[in-house]
Amino acid sequence: MNPATALATVLVDELVRCGLTDVVLAPGSRSAPLALAAHADSRIRLHVRIDERSASFLALGLARRGERPVALVCTSGTAAANFHPAVMEAHESGVPLLLLTADRPPELRDTGASQTMDQVKLYGTAVRWFSEAGVPEERPGQVAYWRSLACRAYNRSLGPADPGPVHLNLAFREPLIPDGDDSWCEPLDGGTTGPWIRARVAPPAVALHLPPTRRGVLVVGDGAPNVRRYVAAAGMAGWPILSEPNGGARYGDHAMSSYHFLLGTPEFADAHRPEVVVTLGRPGLSRPLLSWLKHAGEHIVVASDLTRWPDPTRSATQVAQAVEIPITAGEDGWLRSWRRADAAAREAIDGVLDASGLSEPRLARDLVDALPNGSLLVSGSSMPIRDLDQAMRPRRGLRILANRGVAGIDGMVSTAMGAALAHNGPAFALMGDLTFLHDQNGLVLGPREPRPDLCLVVVNNDGGGIFSLLPQAALRDPFERVFGTSHGVDLAYVAAATGTPYTFVQEPEQLAKALRGEGVRIVEVRTERATNAELHAAIREAAGAAIRRVL
Repeated sequence: MNPATALATVLVDELVRCGLTDVVLAPGSRSAPLALAAHADSRIRLHVRIDERSASFLALGLARRGERPVALVCTSGTAAANFHPAVMEAHESGVPLLLLTADRPPELRDTGASQTMDQVKLYGTAVRWFSEAGVPEERPGQVAYWRSLACRAYNRSLGPADPGPVHLNLAFREPLIPDGDDSWCEPLDGGTTGPWIRARVAPPAVALHLPPTRRGVLVVGDGAPNVRRYVAAAGMAGWPILSEPNGGARYGDHAMSSYHFLLGTPEFADAHRPEVVVTLGRPGLSRPLLSWLKHAGEHIVVASDLTRWPDPTRSATQVAQAVEIPITAGEDGWLRSWRRADAAAREAIDGVLDASGLSEPRLARDLVDALPNGSLLVSGSSMPIRDLDQAMRPRRGLRILANRGVAGIDGMVSTAMGAALAHNGPAFALMGDLTFLHDQNGLVLGPREPRPDLCLVVVNNDGGGIFSLLPQAALRDPFERVFGTSHGVDLAYVAAATGTPYTFVQEPEQLAKALRGEGVRIVEVRTERATNAELHAAIREAAGAAIRRVL
């Protein structure tokens, strides 16, 4: 057996023994040993994509929804560089990825050899750990090295305290394909008792105990840990819950679906300054919320890793791995006041939306209401997630994901594909036209590739809609060219180019029927950017007036 085949066979086998189930491959020559090893292992579900960026975001979606490491394989050169946006998102979001980049051997570096560049620590500080595996050689001791390397990479990616991407750079000399000889100087197998190295999880840290208080609030952002436990505790304590859609806590009687408008109304925000706020995950959608956090008497951030914690407002007073929220008894005027204002704002918001036709925020609200229990909804990171935050009503039975680590529009079609493949149930995605076009290669699937049940709902306002809500919109002369970026693309033709079923929706009543179906399909809704900006202003005005009336 040649060394390249031996290393790839052993590495893939040990990763599977650790728990790996999915490998995403962007084909190339130098990565042939890894590709062939993954293809030959029946325990692996292999996904092949011709575009490295699409491949990397597919892996991101698989790992994010599956909550376990996914291996991502590419050849040497710029192929590995195209993984970088997904690596940065995985780094900030804490998503476990195993980056297996094939490389030329050291003797070809800095010589002008084709498809050769410096891949050592290519992703900088965006990975939890990097290792350059030595060029494989046939000598005793290599199997132990390769298997221990695989175990360390898998477990460092998994966490559990600080999951994220791990990069193994694997240099291969030719020959790169099996030579028909299975002999090797030592046994290649890893035994029958499981992984080469078993990682033990440390016992949970002692929780921080809070003194009883009625004026407490639970804030839940992206990537929040142990959500159900904290929602239950906040309910027992009589605390309102302010959850972003992708926080997973917008359900039940304590969820304030209009918190963005409550805290954007100065009279309410000033009258409802909390004694303590407990924050889970990374809140970042609502500027009023972030401003309000600075005025909390005590702001406790719950983070599994005490070396990295989210605190964009620099307002945290304590960081803990776990917090015990005390059960309180007696007068619950604090919660009643929040509920009264939230109900008033909710009624005002719904009134504006119901009169708006098929607008962007109404689409977000109605889409959430229409999805069956057990569904997954993957949201674009620009306007769709904000429309969900401001318009969706509380509900159970729905999982919402978004790439909010660095909040880019990269790879959303592929992320949704991967998340849908890892989800046990129907999957949907909501994204803008620029986000969709940015990753239209995500629709390119070979005939033998696993296909998810995924409906892509695309809001087409012919450009970058979020900029119409920002100060840039006042720059009338350059705005349309440098911010609005109208493209004029007919999405029906994009769908036709890849044979993807397509439906165009014009009226709110058509949405529920359009969502039905199987496999990958596209639903398009067209809106106007200027009209959308006016509608958001009307919602804000109506909600603020309703809140002031009940104070």
